[in-house]
Amino acid sequence: MKHAKTILPIIVISQFFCTSLWFAGNGVITDLIVDFRLNANALGHLTSAVQFGFIMGTLVFAMLTIADRFSPSKVFLVSALLGSAFNLGIIWEGHSMISLLSLRFLTGFFLAGIYPVGMKIAADYYQKGLGKSLGFLVGALVLGTAFPHLLKDMSGSYPWKSVLMLTSSLAVLGGLLMVTLVPDGPFRKPGQRADLSAFAGVFKNKEFRSVAFGYFGHMWELYAFWAFVPIMLKKYSLEHPQALFNVPFLSFLIIGVGGLACVIGGYIAQKSGAKKTAFIALLLSCGCCLMSPLFFASDYDGLFIGFLMFWGMVVIADSPLFSTLVAQNAAAELKGTALTIVNCIGFSITILSIQFMSGLMTLTDSNSIFTILAIGPVFGLMALYRNTKQTASNKIAS
Repeated sequence: MKHAKTILPIIVISQFFCTSLWFAGNGVITDLIVDFRLNANALGHLTSAVQFGFIMGTLVFAMLTIADRFSPSKVFLVSALLGSAFNLGIIWEGHSMISLLSLRFLTGFFLAGIYPVGMKIAADYYQKGLGKSLGFLVGALVLGTAFPHLLKDMSGSYPWKSVLMLTSSLAVLGGLLMVTLVPDGPFRKPGQRADLSAFAGVFKNKEFRSVAFGYFGHMWELYAFWAFVPIMLKKYSLEHPQALFNVPFLSFLIIGVGGLACVIGGYIAQKSGAKKTAFIALLLSCGCCLMSPLFFASDYDGLFIGFLMFWGMVVIADSPLFSTLVAQNAAAELKGTALTIVNCIGFSITILSIQFMSGLMTLTDSNSIFTILAIGPVFGLMALYRNTKQTASNKIAS
């Protein structure tokens, strides 16, 4: 058995390679709109298609307890191979909007065997310091999500299809690395059969419910922010002609800096506690939502970019901490299923927020619409605060 310190970098690299499939379509969205004559609101629809595919995938994986019944590394490999194949399918020239949506849906479906399964693999290796380990892992997800924007910027003179070919190739490599170098972890407790009651059963634990609801509030904001970062940059440029932004590169930086925040948050949580650290990060991202109109009105380009960079950090810093708390408050034999279930519901919420924001943008060009993203963090903060207060009261009573 390989030493755990050797295992973590392999999991992180594999996760980074495979999650580059997630926003591969977003990275080339301008080219897709031109080549396939799509509507301007195609970004929201294609992003939601990936999210919906991920939701359906996590639902199937959770109901069949796949991540607990089978070797997680093998599940990861199969999902990486199929996800990369459907991602690559976009390079075909005869697409309609329906076929593009179908391919992005199927890519999202098999991401359900990558992201939560990667966290399950990490949880099978690390019990102490799980928050720090998942910080690195979610950081890899963030960089993987941002990577297509960087590829688009770097591949300026190359066809847009090169972005899709490279992300699919990386996903295949990531799957092979995982299956060959990461055996089943020492803390893995295999599930013996499909458990269709697991979906509802995990929510019987009050502490689990609290952190899950906190995560759901976080997810309302997260993917909508990521999806609309390029739109925010373009919107600011139109309102401030002096702002000459390199949108793909800045999008990569604003999203990608969140990977560093995940790692930093993991280290802070070791001293301050995962729940307290997650609460503070969620509170800060809520503040960014509410203050966003002020920064859109600023004539200082650097101030606006700095604000988005800070928002890009706090919007994701709590994500690995919530996953840590979910894993810690689930039964050992249902740990993978619990992570998958929470992801399933959380990503369902992202579709609502993305589509809601897309609809609003067709009705108004007001910069105040991004304050609506604060709804989720407020809900999440309330769930965490109520549980913390109730726990404190119970300790005093006992």
